[in-house]
Amino acid sequence: MLKVFIKTGLPALGTILALGLVLVGFPAQASETSLKPYTAEYKTTARGIGLKLTRKLQANRDGSYTLTNGGKIMVVGFQEISVFKVDGDKVQPKSYVYQGTGLINRRREVHFTPGSDVIRSLYKEQWYDLPYTEGTLDRMSQQEQLRLFLLNDPTPKEDVTIRVADAKKVKDYVLTYRGEAEIETPMGKFNTLHFERVHDDPDRKSDTWIAPELDYLMVKTVHVEDGKPVEMVLLDANIGK
Repeated sequence: MLKVFIKTGLPALGTILALGLVLVGFPAQASETSLKPYTAEYKTTARGIGLKLTRKLQANRDGSYTLTNGGKIMVVGFQEISVFKVDGDKVQPKSYVYQGTGLINRRREVHFTPGSDVIRSLYKEQWYDLPYTEGTLDRMSQQEQLRLFLLNDPTPKEDVTIRVADAKKVKDYVLTYRGEAEIETPMGKFNTLHFERVHDDPDRKSDTWIAPELDYLMVKTVHVEDGKPVEMVLLDANIGK
């Protein structure tokens, strides 16, 4: 089993957004492939309500990356920002900020300090000190770690353990590779890699599909809880710009 130390949470509309994988301890490749910037648009549907999301990865002049994600419907919206660096085949997170807007005006933050064994996390207006171990990610940077892993090792054969820092806890999750599947989206049909997150609760189910031909972007995610599905599907993507 591949071990990945990453923290990740799966929120209701945001839950589906965190279905990326992150890996730590996967085999280093002789020649690493770097992340390409992109802009992608998704549609998320939950309880009959649709929300259009825009996710964008930018390369910064100092060598770091900024990943943003957000959307708005009527008087409710949110914006997420994750800043991280890449060292070889590993993502090194620096900060994560979630800001709700409109009727849901809540804020979350996660901050990583180089050389420190403590992660600072803001949740419900209270700060928490969380334990840091190598490979721990925030719930957005984990998605880019998955891309980076697959770019350098496109034939996953083992389960992945993910460690993600979010809210008051650092949690480990197991992602199981289920094989290849053809997925139809508004952009067309794509051959994808299918991953399923293992839950203790049999009434919960989380799946994500990644398209190699789109630089390993997510093309679809589905999260089911209490019999209610939350689905996200890719509408459009521009890679390398």
